[in-house]
Amino acid sequence: MATQSLHSQQLMRSERRMFSASDDSAMMKQIQSTHSPDGRFLDVKPILQVIDNVLRHLTPTIDHHALNGGQGHMDAIDDSSTNMDSNGMLEALAFLVHKISCEISCKCSSGGDAHATTMVLLNTLSSYPWDAKVVLTLAAFAVNFGECWLVLQLCTTNSLAKSVALLKQLPDILEYSHTLKPHFDALHKLIKAMMEVTKCIVEFTELPSQYISSDLPPMSIAVAHIPTAAYWTIRSVVACAAQITSLVGMRYEFVTSTSEAWELSSLAHKVCSIHEHLQKILQLCHQHIDEKKQTEAYEGLKHSFGTPQLDNSKILLKIFSLSKEDPHSLLGPDKIKVHIEVLRRKHVLLLISDLDITHEEIQVLESLYKYDRVTSEVNYEIVWLPIVDRSAWNDSYQQKFLSLQSMMPWYTVNHPSIIEPAVVKYTREVWNFVKKPIVVTLDPLGKMTCPNALNMLWIWGNTAFPFTTDREASLWKAEAWTVELLVDGLEPNLSNWVRQEKVICLYGGEEMEWIESFTSATKNVAQFLGIGLEMVYVGKNNAKERVKKITGLINERQLSHAWQDANVWFFWKRLESMLFSKTQHGKTNEIDVIKQEVMTLLGYDGSEHGWAVFFSGTDMVRAKGDKVLNAIQSFEQWEDMARVSGFVSAIRGHLEGIADEHHCTRLILPGISGGIAETVVCAECGRTMEMYFMYRCCVE
Repeated sequence: MATQSLHSQQLMRSERRMFSASDDSAMMKQIQSTHSPDGRFLDVKPILQVIDNVLRHLTPTIDHHALNGGQGHMDAIDDSSTNMDSNGMLEALAFLVHKISCEISCKCSSGGDAHATTMVLLNTLSSYPWDAKVVLTLAAFAVNFGECWLVLQLCTTNSLAKSVALLKQLPDILEYSHTLKPHFDALHKLIKAMMEVTKCIVEFTELPSQYISSDLPPMSIAVAHIPTAAYWTIRSVVACAAQITSLVGMRYEFVTSTSEAWELSSLAHKVCSIHEHLQKILQLCHQHIDEKKQTEAYEGLKHSFGTPQLDNSKILLKIFSLSKEDPHSLLGPDKIKVHIEVLRRKHVLLLISDLDITHEEIQVLESLYKYDRVTSEVNYEIVWLPIVDRSAWNDSYQQKFLSLQSMMPWYTVNHPSIIEPAVVKYTREVWNFVKKPIVVTLDPLGKMTCPNALNMLWIWGNTAFPFTTDREASLWKAEAWTVELLVDGLEPNLSNWVRQEKVICLYGGEEMEWIESFTSATKNVAQFLGIGLEMVYVGKNNAKERVKKITGLINERQLSHAWQDANVWFFWKRLESMLFSKTQHGKTNEIDVIKQEVMTLLGYDGSEHGWAVFFSGTDMVRAKGDKVLNAIQSFEQWEDMARVSGFVSAIRGHLEGIADEHHCTRLILPGISGGIAETVVCAECGRTMEMYFMYRCCVE
């Protein structure tokens, strides 16, 4: 026994010297020289499962109760690790595993040098790939010392195990079980590290070669490091075997020593470092593979959209990352999973947004989808495609997603995670989705017919069906700059006012003093002229709370009509949509009256001051707040003209004769993708405006 303990201590001291030495090029050449694979393939995963099942019984922290026959660590056998495949494979490899097992036992019992023993094992396994070398060595270790551990756990309750334990002198371990705790803790840590490195090496071999090459980084880096990892894992097996061999034949003086436990801990630290390094490389490999897969998926999606289809099924399956075998990841309007077939050969509107889509946008779309769609007898379906940052997903986002989903009466994805990065990339690079919602239209054959039909939906509603670019162009050809286009269905009394040939004034801003002065002066002029006048306050864009307060005062003081929040929001949203729609169709400011007038109103809204626009039939005039108020207050200067040519024509003539010494006009547009005009003409003087970038947070 003393000789065995001495040999073990010598082996551990030799291990210390080798561990402190660097893995220099000479040593690497020596390791590589043992490697002569013959091309055979060995599926090591089933064997590794069996090894894992053995070693997890080998390595619990020592428990005195367990060593005295307790069942605390005797877990049930995992039948999945002993299936027929692994049985057949182990039967074929039994001789080799036995040979390695004998080699390890022999070298450890005789106190052989750890490095030399490791090299012998590498030479024995020279014809196998690196993952098989490590797994087969671990299998031999599991056989030898699984038997030893089994005897140790059963020796107090089984007569056969007790007899074997006496022959191996295992009862001594029971006597010193508490003193041995540091040794077994160190053993446990090293075995755990060995298994982690082995699993990591095996994982490298399973990476799909069609997406990653062993000749190029990052896989080439892994190939260069795996031999070192395999060497130190097998070296660790030898160290663990030596430690357990020493414990079997221990004496008291060995038990009181902690240097051996320290040696195992030091070796575990090195193997853990190797594992950490391999994991980083593996992470890079997976990232590389994911990028290749996403590129392939992205190109496949582009190809599908560029290829005529029999119907839209294939396109929809790719967009929603569904398979033909399980195409059920969409929820219907009733929030029950549906088959993708429900959308087959239908016009599909893809509502693409993040989780910041507003309730107003959902409500307007709901009105178009649930009510107007039915009455106008148009047949299309909406599907929500939420684009989110997967890495930032948390419970708060989950609740927000579910809340938005519950509000939508159309089809939605079951969860944003089913939308693959390739699809997200396509929405950004091809459909130009950035932040603001867009609606991409697909015809029954899956062909994209408009990259953003949301502008059409806001401007014309379901009249624009089937929401194609051609349909958008034809609708614009039929439009003129009228109060009907500007107000649409937001004012229920509009048709009566037009029929009664009243002057209609829309005004906005957030200066209450100006609003009172302007409405009072304008109504006085109308009364003096004896003309019908209707005034409507349309608020200000992105100033919901301030506008709500002003609206309340206007209604309280009966200054004019004033719209509620939803109508104010939609009025400005439609104006923005008109501008973007016009810009997408390439109209220039100089020849497109509608576009110029829309930009003028949006420019008025960009200032802090008020503004007004008057309509009388097809006649129209507009101006900024102070200018139009001064004109109204100077009524006596154009009164005669008003009685001859009408209120709107007269005030327009008066305004055209006023030259501003100085003015500052701003046009503030939301940052949405595509279609921003590079040249914008000032509505006051006709000069080209300068372009600036502005970042604004509209928190009231």
